[in-house]
Amino acid sequence: MQLLVVIMLTTFLAIGCTSDKKKNNIVVSGNLSADTTLVADSTLYGICGEGTAMHTLQLLTDDGRVCTMMKNVDDSVSDIQGGLLVGDRLAVIAAVEYGDSVVKSVINLTTLQGKWVSIDRNFEIREGGVVKSNQETESNPWTSWKICNGRLVLNSDTFRVDELGADSLYLENKDGIFGFKRMK
Repeated sequence: MQLLVVIMLTTFLAIGCTSDKKKNNIVVSGNLSADTTLVADSTLYGICGEGTAMHTLQLLTDDGRVCTMMKNVDDSVSDIQGGLLVGDRLAVIAAVEYGDSVVKSVINLTTLQGKWVSIDRNFEIREGGVVKSNQETESNPWTSWKICNGRLVLNSDTFRVDELGADSLYLENKDGIFGFKRMK
């Protein structure tokens, strides 16, 4: 049932995107979650385009489409973490409201990458899903990362990105909220 909803959502989002190609390929990739059940990833991945403005986001998707989505429709708040800078790599969750593609959440993957530290963790999020941790001092070091359905997955731990800024990262899961400071 979830997969059907994701496929329908992806189809509606594809209608709001344009492409120079004659055929739009819609790809829904499956990822294994911690309990090894198949979960479809509804996240759109791409680069923030030059058409991004105060109330719109232009996403140049990985599959070659150009999607223009509305932000803050009906004064609703879009969850944009890490800012929007042309050329940055983004992970976007969108929906269709009133016939338009609407941004629900954005994680700026370019801003997310880097070295982060807290009282008990010291790690670096790198390109390609790699996390470099201090494996000697941490009891359960993170070694991999990905985004799935707008959530950050570190190894098998899934987090909501509450805040992502130039120097701070706040992650939340069932165990609480975890704060990290960026190291240079």
